[in-house]
Amino acid sequence: MFRRISLVFLLAALAGCVGRPLPRYEKPLPRAPVMKIRTTAYTHTESDHTPYGQRNALGTPLKSGAVNSAAADWSRWPAGTIFRIAATGEIYEVDDYGWALSGTNTIDLYKPSRPAMNEWGVRRVTIEILKWGDVRASYRLLKPHSKYRHIKRMIREIEQRSR
Repeated sequence: MFRRISLVFLLAALAGCVGRPLPRYEKPLPRAPVMKIRTTAYTHTESDHTPYGQRNALGTPLKSGAVNSAAADWSRWPAGTIFRIAATGEIYEVDDYGWALSGTNTIDLYKPSRPAMNEWGVRRVTIEILKWGDVRASYRLLKPHSKYRHIKRMIREIEQRSR
C-alpha cells in the first residue's frame, strides 16, 4: 500500500513538470572564488519535494548542521561544490537540483523546517567557494535522467561549456 501511494505521489510530481515551462534562462555567472548570487530556501515537506522525502538528488539524506545541503543547476555549481555564505558563515554543499533552478543563477538552500525556510525567504548573498564540484561526475549522474527538460537543459549547458 505504501509503495502504491509513493508511486502516485511521484507520478503526480513528474506530471506537474510536464506542462510547466522551464524558468527563464539566465546567462551563467563567470566562475569565481567569490560570487554575489540570489538564494532561496526549500525544505523536505514542500509538496514538490515530498516524493523524495529527506533525500537529495544523490539519494543521500539532506544535510542540516555543520554542512548543509543546497540545490543548484549542476552545470553552474556541480554536485560536490562547497561554499560559505559570507554574512552568516554557514557552509553548504550542492547535492541536489530542482526544476526551478535549471538555467538560473539561483541556489536553493535546504532548511530543516518550514519556519526556517520562510525566515530565509529570498536573499542576495555573497558566497565564497571553498571547493568546486566535479562537472564530469555531475554529467554522469544527470545523463540517465535526460528525458526531463530541466535535466536536459543542464546536460546541454555542460556539453556546450566543454567544447
